[in-house]
Amino acid sequence: MTDSVQQQREVLGGRLRELRLASGLSGSELARQAGWHQTRVSKIEYGKTKPTEADIKLWCVLTDATGQEADLIATARNIEHAYLEWRRVLYAGTRRRQQLSLKLAEQTAIMRIYQPSLVPGILQTAEYAQAMLRRSIDFHRISDDLEAGVAKRMERQQLLYKGDRRFHILIGEQALYTTVGNDSVMAGQLDRLLAVMGLSRVTFGIVPALAELPMQTTNFVMFDNRRVMVEAMTAELTISQPREIALYGRAFETMAGQAVTGEPARRLIRAALDRRS
Repeated sequence: MTDSVQQQREVLGGRLRELRLASGLSGSELARQAGWHQTRVSKIEYGKTKPTEADIKLWCVLTDATGQEADLIATARNIEHAYLEWRRVLYAGTRRRQQLSLKLAEQTAIMRIYQPSLVPGILQTAEYAQAMLRRSIDFHRISDDLEAGVAKRMERQQLLYKGDRRFHILIGEQALYTTVGNDSVMAGQLDRLLAVMGLSRVTFGIVPALAELPMQTTNFVMFDNRRVMVEAMTAELTISQPREIALYGRAFETMAGQAVTGEPARRLIRAALDRRS
């Protein structure tokens, strides 16, 4: 078990302990009412045992905290999967992870994407995607399945043209200037951004470099209001707790309000293109 997983178990246990204390129940009394061995409560509260969903439901009933049930269950469901090191996600190469992205997108009605310094995968040209995935393969020292990974990423882009799903995509102005590949790759990618701005299913905005952000942010993707995925350097985080998802939604809406769209966004892209000529 990674330290992160253990920490999440301890956090969940701490929240359950707070509910017990607020209700005035001792650990032994809660165990008695639940019909558990008296040590089970302390093991759950200190992260030594992961509670089942039935445990959480009963805990909330006995502590008069049924309003917390959904959030606590969402936390428990994702403890083992919320933090996945890239070496585990990419152990067999990049194609498997691209397949997961495709599946998640297919199951989503509204996808909200924020990427401060790079162009998101669903808008990448094949050349840009190839350069990005090559970086990932080399950096993480994983199996080289570059062609398969690029092909799967390009397949996901077909969702921009079919179905009823919608995409709201925000990038930071820095993404227009971060070099991926070379000037030729970047020029092609910037032209691609100009083209996708006209797609009916896509709302596209650029957060100017001088915009005031709501707080320090990293890239994230929201799948409706049920899941958020965040990419860190060493691991991928999956957020499923409703209260946390709501915070990501609030941050996204704040940045969307600061973003430029339409002709002002086109001017920023053209200015970046001029720098590549």
